[in-house]
Amino acid sequence: METPTIAQAAKLFAEHKLSPVELTQACIDKIAALDGTLHAFIATTPERALADARAAEARIMAGNARGPLDGIPIAHKDIYGTKGIATTAHSKLLQGYVPTEDAMTVAKLAEAGITMLGKLATHEFAMGGPSFDLPWPPARNPWNPDHFTSGSSSGTGAAVAAGMILGGTGSDTGGSIRGPAALCGIAGIKPTYGLCSRVGIQPLSQSLDHAGPMAWTVQDCAILLQTMAGYDPADPASANRPVPDFSAGLGRDAKGMKIGVVRHWHETDAPVSDAVQKGIDGALAVWKAQGAEIVDVVLPSLFEFQACCSIILTSEAYAVHEPWMKTRFNDYGERLRLRLAMGALMTSADYVQALRRRAELCTIVAQATKGIDILITAGAQAEAPRIEGMALWVNADKPGFTAPFNVLGWPAMAICSGFGVGGLPVAIQIVAKPFQEAKLFQVADAFEQATPFRAKRPGLK
Repeated sequence: METPTIAQAAKLFAEHKLSPVELTQACIDKIAALDGTLHAFIATTPERALADARAAEARIMAGNARGPLDGIPIAHKDIYGTKGIATTAHSKLLQGYVPTEDAMTVAKLAEAGITMLGKLATHEFAMGGPSFDLPWPPARNPWNPDHFTSGSSSGTGAAVAAGMILGGTGSDTGGSIRGPAALCGIAGIKPTYGLCSRVGIQPLSQSLDHAGPMAWTVQDCAILLQTMAGYDPADPASANRPVPDFSAGLGRDAKGMKIGVVRHWHETDAPVSDAVQKGIDGALAVWKAQGAEIVDVVLPSLFEFQACCSIILTSEAYAVHEPWMKTRFNDYGERLRLRLAMGALMTSADYVQALRRRAELCTIVAQATKGIDILITAGAQAEAPRIEGMALWVNADKPGFTAPFNVLGWPAMAICSGFGVGGLPVAIQIVAKPFQEAKLFQVADAFEQATPFRAKRPGLK
C-alpha cells in the first residue's frame, strides 16, 4: 500500500474506503520490511497499535470519529514519555526506564485517537549524534541509507519519509525538527516557543526547547499541531492563549503576503549547494507569481546567532546532566559526553552575556522585519552527507540556518524544495512571527501545492 497522507487517510476512513486496522497493519508490515536497514525505531508496539486501530475503527463505523487523527498511525521520538512503554532518550543511562505517565502531548494525541506504533530513534538525549557506541544504532536516510538524517529527531524524519508512519513527534532546540525534515525531504515545524507543552519530554535546554510535529505534508503538520498545541500550567514556558485554527489559510495562495529573503545568510555566511539555491529561487518565483511581494531583509550574521545559541544550549544542557556527568560520565556516548563537557567550562559570565545578546538580537530582528509577514531562508546548507566518518564536532565549524529561530522563539518550518546530487532532497525554511503559525502554513502549503515534490517518495523496498 502506498502510504497516504493524514488528510487523505482521514477522508478514506470517513468514506469507509480504508480501515484504520488495514492502514496500521500496512505500516507494521512496512516497518518489518524497512527498519532493519533504516533503524528509525528503538521499539515498536504493534499490539498496542492494532488495539488502538480497532477502537478507532469501531468509533468511525458508529459515526463517532474523534476528528482527523482518529485511527492515524504515528510514533513518538524516544524523549517523549510514554506510560508503560520504555523511554530511553537513545541512551544507556535510561535503558529500561518506563514512565508512569504520558507526556502531555502524547496524552493529547492519544485522546485524538491516533494508533501508536512505537518509539523513534533520536540523537542521545537529543544532542549527541550520529553515534555508533550506543545500545541502538543511529537512524539512516531512506533516500540513501549510506547518508545522514540530521538530528536529533532522526528516527521521526526517516520513518515519515519511508512511509512507515504518517506523522510523528519531534523536538527542536537548535534545529532538531527542521534538520531531519530538510535532509529526509518531509515537512516539520518548530512552533512558537511556549505553544506546545514540554511536560513529560526529556529536557535539553529549558529556554530553547520546543515540541512539534513532523509529517509528509504541510497540511498534515497543521492537523497534528492542532492537537498538540495548547496551554499547560505545568510547563512554566507555556503560552496561556487560545489555539487558533492552523488550517484556516490552507488552499489559499500567497497573494498579498510580504516575504522577506535573508540572502546574505545563504550567499555569504553559509553558502549553499546549487540545488538548495535552486529551491530558494523556485519558491520565490512561485510566491511572486501568486501575488506576494518579495523583499530583501538584512539580519545579524548567522555566526552571531550560532554563538548565542551554542552558549545557552550547552550551559543549560550541562545543568540538566551535571549529576550524571559527575557519576556516569563513560555511560554517555562519546559525542554527547564531550559536547556536554563543554558546558562545564562555560562561566556564569558567558551564560549571562549570551542571554543579554539574545535579548538584543530579538529587538534587532523585530525592527528589521517590521511589515514583513514571512521570512525565507535555506533549510539546510546542502544535501545529506554520508553518515560514516562524520566529524566528531560536526557542524560546529559552520553555522546552521535553524538556530536563529530557537534564539528568537519564532515559528519556523522546513519543507522539501527539490532534489539535488544523488536524488537527495533539499529544503527551504519558512518563518513567521510569534503565534502566526496559520500564516506560515498558508505560505508553505501554497508552495507545496504549486510544486511536484510531494509526489516523489524514497524508492527503498
